[in-house]
Amino acid sequence: MVAERIQHIENRIASACKRAGRLREHVTLVAVSKKQPAELVNEALSHGITDLGENRVQEYLAKRDSLQSHRFHMIGHLQRNKVRMLIGKTVLIHSVDSVELAEEIDRRAATAGLITDILLEVNSSGEESKFGLSLSEVPDVAGRLQACRNVRLRGLMTVAEYLEDVEQLRPSFRSLRVLRDELAARFQDVPITELSMGMTNDFEVAIEEGATMVRIGSAIFGPRE
Repeated sequence: MVAERIQHIENRIASACKRAGRLREHVTLVAVSKKQPAELVNEALSHGITDLGENRVQEYLAKRDSLQSHRFHMIGHLQRNKVRMLIGKTVLIHSVDSVELAEEIDRRAATAGLITDILLEVNSSGEESKFGLSLSEVPDVAGRLQACRNVRLRGLMTVAEYLEDVEQLRPSFRSLRVLRDELAARFQDVPITELSMGMTNDFEVAIEEGATMVRIGSAIFGPRE
């Protein structure tokens, strides 16, 4: 069943890329494996999934050693006291929502002698229940991150509002792409190329608007327990 679901998602990603005039290889599929048992996650890894996203550090670490080879993305809200557990284990932290968190990542990465790639999380919908910076806060925060030597800003992430009519999300996704492009033009030392946006409900629209990473869970693994 997982193999069929992955193939179905792949077909939809390829179609969305074609509609947008983009190459399929320019979009990374991050399989969201939170609350999924290691056996099911390994099934996905054996059928072409290479990148896993988890929301909680401790949940990921509890099953990490049971998983086949993969690239780990931290996609959930990250508390500063959990950063030390994460350094060196992730290819990308998607959910940096403050200068203070970035500075803690920078400090821990420096101690480990590593460079850690991050995305700034943007609350593009303005919902009070969501974490993330406002669009207007991002340029200032990105500027302050230039003082961090062991953190590398690679782009932006958002969790869109859940809407039945996903077409209404286009302006939100588009505004994130425009902001990413402005940052890329302003800070050219490291390529700011990534846009982590789009989930099971809306990933096709996100791809058409420029997403380079989509985070998909239930459409791959089925409902969570």
